[in-house]
Amino acid sequence: MSYQYPIDEEYWSKEEIVDVVNFYSKVEQAYESSINKEELLLAYKRFKHIVPSKSEEKKLCGQFEKESGYSCYRTIKKARELLEGQRVQMNK
Repeated sequence: MSYQYPIDEEYWSKEEIVDVVNFYSKVEQAYESSINKEELLLAYKRFKHIVPSKSEEKKLCGQFEKESGYSCYRTIKKARELLEGQRVQMNK
């Protein structure tokens, strides 16, 4: 990984930063191998608790995709389409 995660150190607590980084890493995992649907959606739920604004989510996820090539939106969309217990595996 040769990029930085988009985080808001000014307004987020250390715990919130850890949770947002955890969400980004779950998205990475979906692209680099696979991840359990529920595990990913749980991390996304926490991310949305920290970043409730849709516009802020688009901004942060857009920055993340620009840096990494991994789409939060497409990953979450695919996870929601899967059945319980299935794994999310994305193609770059």
